[in-house]
Amino acid sequence: MTAFAAEIPWEQAITALAGIEQITDANQLTKLSQDYYYFSPILAAQLADKRADLVVRPTSEADVLRVAQVCARYHIPLTVRGAGTGNYGQCVPLQGGIVLDLIKLNQIHWIRQGVASVDPGVRLANFDKLARPEGWEWRMYPSTYRTATVGGFFGGGSGGIGSITYGQLRDRGNLNAVRVVTLENYPQVLELRGDAVQQVNHAYGTNGIITRLEVPLAPAYDWAELIITFDDLKTAAQFGQTLGDTDGLMKKLINVCAPSVSPYLTALQDYLPKGKACALVMIAEPSLELFRELVREFGGTITYEKSALEAQKGISLAEFTWNHTTLHARAVDPTLTYLQTFYFTVDRVLELEKQFGDEVMIHLEFMRVEGRVMPAGLQLVRYTTPERLNEIIALHEAAGCAIANPHTYILEDGGRKVIDPVQLAFKEFVDPQGLLNPGKMRAWSEKHGGGAKKFSPLR
Repeated sequence: MTAFAAEIPWEQAITALAGIEQITDANQLTKLSQDYYYFSPILAAQLADKRADLVVRPTSEADVLRVAQVCARYHIPLTVRGAGTGNYGQCVPLQGGIVLDLIKLNQIHWIRQGVASVDPGVRLANFDKLARPEGWEWRMYPSTYRTATVGGFFGGGSGGIGSITYGQLRDRGNLNAVRVVTLENYPQVLELRGDAVQQVNHAYGTNGIITRLEVPLAPAYDWAELIITFDDLKTAAQFGQTLGDTDGLMKKLINVCAPSVSPYLTALQDYLPKGKACALVMIAEPSLELFRELVREFGGTITYEKSALEAQKGISLAEFTWNHTTLHARAVDPTLTYLQTFYFTVDRVLELEKQFGDEVMIHLEFMRVEGRVMPAGLQLVRYTTPERLNEIIALHEAAGCAIANPHTYILEDGGRKVIDPVQLAFKEFVDPQGLLNPGKMRAWSEKHGGGAKKFSPLR
């Protein structure tokens, strides 16, 4: 139990939560207080001993309201959790308290006219199994698709497979509405629509508990999966950029890896000749004929191909892309870590590859950013010291890249690097004691201090 949590009247809190599943087993508390933060040696050192004092699993919005009221009444820090597939400690409770596991809040309420209303605990893959027969699918999903939840993805993710067409989660139009429970003595249920959803989109659950989402969908295509190899990274990257810019070819994934990365994808070695760069792609079957013309134009070789029907069996190529590339590489060499980089141009990719060599191994995901297709990197980094890692980041930024730093659990320091006054104002409204995921929002910490504010108990 944390020193902070020792002040909490746990017997009263547990009694008040009777009827809601409660988990107190030490091993389960540890498991349900973690995500994949250990991809970062910096976060691994900072977060290894952080865990909740209690995990609760509500099955309804009414349960969530009761948890929120108990936490406000007894001044208990509350950290919201989906499936725990994030990478930055988003769901790790820095100050103990309660972890609110929403995995059982998992109803699909409706699908109509290309929009879905779902609970936050709905697993992305389970939803698509129901939606695809009706002609719809998620616009984008992470490489943890089989286990990730929709609430966790919007709360802690940024983009993924599908971002080549639909951009990032925070882009206008990728989230229509959310229902949010406040953390007050008398909790409210708020509905945010339109641009107001940005107050909680990718906010690590620091400013409201999402209990329902209204999400626009994409038309469902039959996605073929292919691996194409090239003689060098330059050709592979130029191919990826051209494919991304060719609007008439329907695609869901364009992943490009340098020859130095390919050996870490051990399950794909039969399709990745030594010394070759590669592209892993998902292409709509109606676009395959002209896609092959593009491959020929760049001198590529198709070494692996599965039809959409075949791709439903076994492991999808998507599970070798985005941060699953890092996962596979670390299985071979656990000293490796990674960066998240907006290169903006292929030329800049090639310049920095030349500068760093195999210390920073190039892994690209092409995505649409503000209407333009560009290469984003999830490079593999040979880690030595924190100082060298920070130097590598600084050199990338000096070269004109933007780094979304995966080695911090602070909301603003990881991505936008600026205080969002709108998110702060909303947190002050919905979470006046600062109990939601305390320690993760720099805007709150700078104004109110790093921890939660003590309020008088509910009378």
